[in-house]
Amino acid sequence: MSRDRLPPLSALRVFEAAARHESFKQAAEELFVTPGAVSQQIRLLEEHVGVELFVRDGRRVVLSDAGKASAQILKEAFEKMFEATRLMKAGTQKGRVTVSAAPSFAAKWLMPRLYDFSAANEDIDVWVSADMTPVDFAVTDIDLAVRYGNGHYTGLHVEHLLAEAVVPVCSPLLFEAAPIRKPADLAHHVLLHDAGDGDPSCPDWPMWLKAHGVEGVDASRGPRFNQSSMVIEAAVAGRGVALAKRTIADADLQAGRLKVLFDEKDAPLNYGYYLVWPQTRDPSPAQVRFMEWLRNEARKAEPAPRDSGERPVFAAQDI
Repeated sequence: MSRDRLPPLSALRVFEAAARHESFKQAAEELFVTPGAVSQQIRLLEEHVGVELFVRDGRRVVLSDAGKASAQILKEAFEKMFEATRLMKAGTQKGRVTVSAAPSFAAKWLMPRLYDFSAANEDIDVWVSADMTPVDFAVTDIDLAVRYGNGHYTGLHVEHLLAEAVVPVCSPLLFEAAPIRKPADLAHHVLLHDAGDGDPSCPDWPMWLKAHGVEGVDASRGPRFNQSSMVIEAAVAGRGVALAKRTIADADLQAGRLKVLFDEKDAPLNYGYYLVWPQTRDPSPAQVRFMEWLRNEARKAEPAPRDSGERPVFAAQDI
């Protein structure tokens, strides 16, 4: 076979995915084909170039020297092709903005505000993708994302959007039905646990009770939820007391569906919400308008400065 011609694009695409994952199985899952089909495409590519691209090590595959030398270049080439395709489509999508955000942030903070944006910007359609997995801009049509984390995201423009803090909350009806005047009263209430985002700076109930010097409360009891919004909904329904992320709980606090207990000051977290988009892309006019609106909403949502009274300290070993 002639070596002057490019190999089939499908084989190169399969190789790029397999090289990135160093796994035929994971490449197959990404491309919605079988591992056997991946293996066949790799063999065809190896025959075309006349060199092994993977070394088989038992049940594992690792890149050969030739595979390593070409994998990064090919990854960048596919990123450029995806970007070129996105630009081709842009002519018919000037009024569309696609934003990715974690489900709880999308449901409890973004969506209630989005109706106002749509009413004031009827020429722009906003598509929201709610997903816990950070978006890979190289292989999706996502324009921008709001990520919850420490703000260290390589290859992206990163802009701090909102801080986050945690406060104990419950529904007003629960508060009146069974008095919760001091932290020790929590012994008589169900504790709701947020086990969702893996934020090491976010206190859980054992940390919070220890920091407040509370004894005699079993912090291990109570239901656990993998989404912050589910914790909030359970608290609104009067199912127990939650340690709530203030940003996620803001709408329910403002509407009086939740109340903060013990006159608690915010416990600031190290993680926050960040607006991110690819360094290789210039935002479209529609994206610029949406991002400016998002910044304005974030500024309005930031809590007013609080007094400098004592705040609980969560020890590093507890976090």
